[in-house]
Amino acid sequence: MYALFDDAGKFFAGRVMSESDASIQVELDSGKRVKVKSANVLLRFEQPAPAELVSQARALAEEIDLDLAWEFAPDADFGFVQFARDYFDAAAGPQKQAAALFRLFEAPHYFRRVGKGQFRKAPEEIVKAALLGLERKRALAAQIDAWADELAAGRCPPPIAEQLYKILFKPDKQSAEYKAVVEAAKRSQRAPLDLLKDAGAITSAYQFHWRRFLFENFPKGTALPALAAPAVKDPLPLAAVQAFSIDDSATTEIDDALSVQGLGSGTVVFGIHIAAPGLAVAPESALDKLARERLSTVYMPGWKLTMLPDDVVQAYTLTEGRDCPSVSLYVTLDEATLDVKGSETRLERVPVAANLRHDKLDAVVTEAALTGAAAVDYPFAAELAFAFRLAGALKARREVVRGKPESFNRPDYNFRLEDGEGKPPGHEPNGDERVVISQRRRGAPLDLIVSEAMILANSTWGGWLAECGVPAIYRSQASLAPGIKVRMGTRPAPHAGMGVAQYAWSTSPLRRYVDLVNQWQLIACARHGRTAALAAPFKPKDAALFSVISGFDAAYTAYNDFQHAIERYWTLRWIQQNGIEHVDAAVMKDGLVRADTLPLVFRLAGTEGMGRGAHVRARVTGCDLLTLELHASLLARIDEAAPEGTADEPEAEDEAEAAPALALAIDLSDADSPAPGAAA
Repeated sequence: MYALFDDAGKFFAGRVMSESDASIQVELDSGKRVKVKSANVLLRFEQPAPAELVSQARALAEEIDLDLAWEFAPDADFGFVQFARDYFDAAAGPQKQAAALFRLFEAPHYFRRVGKGQFRKAPEEIVKAALLGLERKRALAAQIDAWADELAAGRCPPPIAEQLYKILFKPDKQSAEYKAVVEAAKRSQRAPLDLLKDAGAITSAYQFHWRRFLFENFPKGTALPALAAPAVKDPLPLAAVQAFSIDDSATTEIDDALSVQGLGSGTVVFGIHIAAPGLAVAPESALDKLARERLSTVYMPGWKLTMLPDDVVQAYTLTEGRDCPSVSLYVTLDEATLDVKGSETRLERVPVAANLRHDKLDAVVTEAALTGAAAVDYPFAAELAFAFRLAGALKARREVVRGKPESFNRPDYNFRLEDGEGKPPGHEPNGDERVVISQRRRGAPLDLIVSEAMILANSTWGGWLAECGVPAIYRSQASLAPGIKVRMGTRPAPHAGMGVAQYAWSTSPLRRYVDLVNQWQLIACARHGRTAALAAPFKPKDAALFSVISGFDAAYTAYNDFQHAIERYWTLRWIQQNGIEHVDAAVMKDGLVRADTLPLVFRLAGTEGMGRGAHVRARVTGCDLLTLELHASLLARIDEAAPEGTADEPEAEDEAEAAPALALAIDLSDADSPAPGAAA
């Protein structure tokens, strides 16, 4: 005796070995014995053998016309045995009965299951809706198949090209476009990125990186609404200074300027003047919401996306020849010892006498010129000389707290893009421009003046905010130990990397939202003093501050990652454009090396066993602008010691990495799942 039974919606058949009132023991063809409840036994038969019955029944089930079966099926509940006798013939045997069972069970859109082996005819409207759904699934499956064929043949269907970045990085894995790419990659045995590139979906590596960044960070586009810059309503006194800013020629968001008063008197007042959009832009205003959404200006070679509309930036930027609303920090110093005697914050209008550009003055304003060793004429010579002396003293004091000197071994790199005529492009780059990469010594005198002034302002204001009991957004670092990162929070804490007791970004309110938030808090302190906590826009433990920190941290990291990636793209383009065949580099660790004269870290096989700082020459074998990889082979070891500028501090160097792997969200195992409309 054999039995056909149901086990969790699957049918099995085997020989009955024993039987009790409530169950039977069945031996399957595999030899395995299972205990089956009697209620789950649907059919008993003497012949044929179980495997043969199932095989014959499956074949017969495919021949049953469901439309015809539904037409003559009774309206009342019925069993599969009755159905088999009505559909086939009155003497329908086990094979036909099993075929009826299989067919009815697999057609829930025609027949509803109402019990073990019992069914009920579905209403006509449900059948029609189900059939329409099945037809749509079949059409979708056919569309996926056709798109997959096109991709494999080297042609990209427009719907897939339109959703390229969504498919690759944030896919809806149930969409036809995604499934077509997976299916095509599976059929052609090719990586999805190579498949799409060869099919014409990716025509420009630069646009691929740029559009991906916009897709992930600016899904609504980059256009800024035309919002007017509100005027500063409160009357502000005019400062009795002549301020000057120091930036490069491409800078339009001039946040900071400096002034020096009292030279030769024994007491000098050093002024740090910060553009003050916070005096006009109110929290929760349209401009605030816009800035909070973007959080920071995005920088890249030849282009940028500003945090605020350009008209708004120009209204508050510290442009020469204007009296600009500013939040000013005046630090009183002993001219001889440079000891700090006190500080004061004022809200005022500051006359900006000049916008100095370091790319035009670096060759003139040298250390020798600033110290008097060389006689050179340039604007604000006396003021810059004092500021340079002060910067050196401030840096030395910070390094005492820091525990070791800051290293400026490696240079900074400037990228300049040129159109065909050698002029900077007046439009968004397309990736085909010629790139010029120039070196600039890190820690150059003008850089040192500005950086130390900003550190002084951010640390002084951070302490003042804490004294006033006004919360702010701080950056801190517990120690210089490896792995200890800079964190953001609302409480003042030491910044070991800077060597200061606290540090609150406050000097770039036109291009960083955190600085604008802190400026609002500073304005409250300047206006209300010790009662500022009652008037400040953000209160202690304000959830909005934590929200800003979370959003800013994520956005700033994404923006910086993109800037590094797109600079790497232009570095590889420079190598291609100039036909560079060899690159000298210093060994870092784990097979990574750093190029001597380019902002480039890459993997070089054969250097894994070399000591840090060993000097090698690599042969360039190719540049992949899509994955941002430099392919190179080890040509020779040319020096035991690294040249000056490559023996960096270990913890700083360890943070550098080669091009990160391009992580796609496509899972080729998705192709193993049944296609839409396929039988289960």
